[in-house]
Amino acid sequence: MGGHAGTPEEPTIAKKPQPEGGQAPVVQRVRIRYAKRGPLRFTSHRDFARAFERALRRAAVPIAFSQGFHPHPKISYASAAPTGVASEAEYLEIALQAEVDPEQLRAALDAALSPGLDVLDAVVAEGGNLPDRIEASRWHIELPEVETAVLRAAVDAFLAAEEVLVERMTKQGRRTFDARAAVISVDVLAPTPTPSGAPAVPCAILELVVRQVTPSVRPDDVLSGLRVVADLEPPVSPRVTRLAQGTLTAQGAIVDPLDADRGGAAIVGH
Repeated sequence: MGGHAGTPEEPTIAKKPQPEGGQAPVVQRVRIRYAKRGPLRFTSHRDFARAFERALRRAAVPIAFSQGFHPHPKISYASAAPTGVASEAEYLEIALQAEVDPEQLRAALDAALSPGLDVLDAVVAEGGNLPDRIEASRWHIELPEVETAVLRAAVDAFLAAEEVLVERMTKQGRRTFDARAAVISVDVLAPTPTPSGAPAVPCAILELVVRQVTPSVRPDDVLSGLRVVADLEPPVSPRVTRLAQGTLTAQGAIVDPLDADRGGAAIVGH
């Protein structure tokens, strides 16, 4: 799935773009799931926000605007992935001046965005607060040139520790925090054999579920924790993908936050 911005066939929602600074009341809210794939994973949150606002204009979405001297589109983002991290589960909410069909909106926005920024789902908000439905994330981390046995030993040491203190620079300066407490589960996956059966460069694979806390614990913090407890230092930059985020069940599975708006209860498990 991907868009082809600028093509003649590009679909739109409204017959003409909404005027800047529109003050019409909000009549509908739509929640959207989108992906960051391939080279577009290096898109910063600020760059994505600019690209998304351009996509709203191209698709002639009847977006609602804030009040005041400098009106801006009413868009709320929820727990954006760090720059350089791919994701299959990013979420945002938009407020609209007119009702639209969610699937038509999804298709129009997907067409207006560059391939790699892909709009996967759209639902009408049925109440509640979207950020309140995001309690945890599931991450897939590939570690090229790391042996699976080495990673497994490091993970065992991490899980055995009561506390793993790591440092990271934040907006408030350098912070020290516990990377262990937020980690709900960690799995070391078996490597996928090459189709030819020929020897390949080792690539250990880690999947983890991390609870949403403040300050947030990110995949690179967990990798820092593995370095603290086991001196694991990957020689190549890891490839990180967020697979899911949402409400956490007692069994450690994750419920898509949009399912409550659909009245469903689909669960994203292992």
